[in-house]
Formats: sequence, C-alpha cells, structure tokens
Amino acid sequence: MAKDPTNDNASKPAVDPAFAEKETLLEFPCDFPIKIMGKAHEDLMKAVEAILAEHAPEFDAKDIVINKSKDGNYHGLTATIHAKSKAQLDAIYYALTSHELVLMAL
Repeated sequence: MAKDPTNDNASKPAVDPAFAEKETLLEFPCDFPIKIMGKAHEDLMKAVEAILAEHAPEFDAKDIVINKSKDGNYHGLTATIHAKSKAQLDAIYYALTSHELVLMAL
C-alpha cells in the first residue's frame, strides 16, 4: 500500500511552536471561573475565600456561587477571579488542591 503524502503527520511538529512558547491559550488579564468541589463543611467556604484572597487580592467572596449535592455531602463552588497570569492560576490551583477539604479544582 502506498503512503499518502497528504496525510504525513510525521513531518508536523507535535505542538505548535507558537503555543509551546506561550504555554496557554488564555489572554491575560482575563476573568477566569474556577470550579471547586469539596466536602460539605462549614470551613470549606472560609478556606476557599482565604486562598483566593491570598492569590487574587481583588477577589470578592460575594462572587462565589455555591451548589450543593443531592444528599448535601458535597459543595460545588464557582469563583470567578480576574486572572493576571498563568503562574497566578497555577498557584491558586496548587493551594486549593492541597487543602484537605477540597477534592478537586477545575
């Protein structure tokens, strides 16, 4: 079987060089929603507020939207911050996912 020269993926770079230099498709600064899922605990909201206040000082806690699970065992929080850089978002995600009450952050 002859090789189709129009479908030669071997000659194409695995990652677009422009993207590799940039490391993200986001344009900063931008409003960025962070989704947090955690155990339903009175300290979850306080912990999330403290982490976001540390890494995004202009963040206002009244902007957090809370969704409770059907049985009330978990809370889903959506917090929209004004992100200034990828490094800032990385630090926020690391701090959130390191907290014992936070199960995941997206």
